[in-house]
Amino acid sequence: MSTSASAEAIAQIAKAAFETSQLVNSADRTRALHEIRKELEANKVSILRANGEDMTNAEAEAVAGRLSSSLVNRLDLRTGEKWDTMLQGVTDIAALQDPTGVVSYARELHNDLELYRVSCPIGVLLVIFEARPEVIVNIAALALKSGNAAILKGGKESARTTAELTRTIQTALARTALPGTFIQTVETRAEVAALLAQDRYIDLVIPRGSNELDSVMGHADGLCTIYLDESADRDKARRLVVDAKTDYPAGCNAVETLLVHESLLQTIWLDVANALLAANVKLLCDEPTIAALISPASHGGSPLTTTVIPKLTTHVSPATPKAYDTEHLSLTLAVRAVPSLAVAIAHINEHGSHHTDCIVTESAAAGSTFVRGVDSAGVFINASTRFADGFRYGFGAEVGISTGRIHARGPVGLEGLVTYKYVLRSKGEEGHIVGEFGRGPGKKQYTHQPIQRNELPF
Repeated sequence: MSTSASAEAIAQIAKAAFETSQLVNSADRTRALHEIRKELEANKVSILRANGEDMTNAEAEAVAGRLSSSLVNRLDLRTGEKWDTMLQGVTDIAALQDPTGVVSYARELHNDLELYRVSCPIGVLLVIFEARPEVIVNIAALALKSGNAAILKGGKESARTTAELTRTIQTALARTALPGTFIQTVETRAEVAALLAQDRYIDLVIPRGSNELDSVMGHADGLCTIYLDESADRDKARRLVVDAKTDYPAGCNAVETLLVHESLLQTIWLDVANALLAANVKLLCDEPTIAALISPASHGGSPLTTTVIPKLTTHVSPATPKAYDTEHLSLTLAVRAVPSLAVAIAHINEHGSHHTDCIVTESAAAGSTFVRGVDSAGVFINASTRFADGFRYGFGAEVGISTGRIHARGPVGLEGLVTYKYVLRSKGEEGHIVGEFGRGPGKKQYTHQPIQRNELPF
């Protein structure tokens, strides 16, 4: 079978699974999520074994220079809290309110003629992501809860993990009212290219991944910025910047650029630099910020500690213009001094990716101006950019972070995976026809009276 024919078959199967699922109620979809969690727990050893094999191959590729270290870090499902967080995400999503069937608009157009706008699934999702295998579980859970079928494409680096997770999910679905084909995965880029042409069956394409992937698909990467306002608190600045850079440097919500108000160069900037260098962060600095590090003021300043002074030659270098347009995904941070809040906002809007940006300030006015002026999906005041995450927002998980302006923005959870339909119901004995309405004698008039209801009455 050719790639295009195979892709059409996959898309057709997904559409058929979606159509079948529309008569499956919310309680059954929630039960399916609990079955998936149980099956994941039962197959933990085999899944992590497959992940270990993927990691071994990826590490060899990284040594050979064919794979970035940040991608290898994203691939690992065995370290830290990734496994437990993945399982908890399934449970959290199961506990969320069903996003479908919610009435957001209800009007009586005339006696016994009622109009409702009610939320419903989008249909079949094609989700493309790179080497983060836990995304398979996150998206499968969100798709199930929102009633959408999904076709998933992960990076080839996680092929073994992807196959094992897919088998586990489909095994769990086989015990439910949903078809096992409700969640499918594909392996090659050729299949993705062919699937993109299947708009008869696929309703929404969601890209999630590196800058290379996102630029192909038309979505922005995660180039986040923190601005230290002239009123910034010293301790907050140090804590927030270090966390946003070092908590998980490969994350799309890690800070990549630090803007420092000129008045802070001999004070707070030196404190922040001390902490960053102590954490082995490489600083790409403009002339004013690098000059402050080399010659801190003898009074009122905060000289670099003796332990980090040697790092001035190994970890500090001049920034090129490209540094401020780069998603480093590593312990590298571009730094620039700015004369004002207005210049900081302009820099973010020009060089950022409209993902998440933060101001550190003690001025309510500056915070308000920043929130209104920065054109990003997430705009934070005195909080690490790492909070930009569907799990942390209480969405259970996310399919990605949208920097677009239509339909869904920021972490895309359940609400971003539903659309709506209009339902018009006549309760009249003869039904309703448009010809009875108008301006002339004997014509009916529209009343457009609100109906207080948040779910369909039938």
